[in-house]
Amino acid sequence: MSVNKLGKFAVVGLSAAWIVGCSTSASDTDTSTSAESEAAAQEEAVAGETDQAFGAGTDSSLTSVIVDEEAAAAAAEAEAKQAAMDLLNSAQTVFYFDFDKSIVRPESREALAIHAQYLVANPSARVVLEGHADERGTREYNMALGERRAKAISRYLTIQGVAASQIETVSFGEEVPVSFGHDTASWQANRRVEIRYEQ
Repeated sequence: MSVNKLGKFAVVGLSAAWIVGCSTSASDTDTSTSAESEAAAQEEAVAGETDQAFGAGTDSSLTSVIVDEEAAAAAAEAEAKQAAMDLLNSAQTVFYFDFDKSIVRPESREALAIHAQYLVANPSARVVLEGHADERGTREYNMALGERRAKAISRYLTIQGVAASQIETVSFGEEVPVSFGHDTASWQANRRVEIRYEQ
């Protein structure tokens, strides 16, 4: 029992003894007993509030505080994952390349950094990098070019700390265009790498 509680009990006990010693009639004694019981009830209420404030249970264990900390940690982790998912959902997933090139453009790096950050934080997540080319060139050449583009994105992600086991590359060459025109704008739209997350 703490010194503070002992002091309170002593004050209550001395006050009760003094009241009892000074009383001479039965009604005065009943009043003093009532005062004693009120003081004792207040003391118990204060002790109960103190125990609840520290999260102690009936056996003075701190299990409720530990559960609250675990719940708070779980809530914070869930909130962080949701924030990461929101950021990831807003990030670019298609990265374009110049004609006959497999060099990652500077404007793609910010979005790729977001993907890398997510993948590093979630080691169980996996991505497929799909390389594409426009229709110019032979089928074999475009397959190789799509592969080089996917590998360029893969290298960039691994430099950012993503495990190679999280990344798969595949080339479609010119086989899966998003634009079917035969002009510069269509060709530019088809020279790309798409990031797809596996579920």
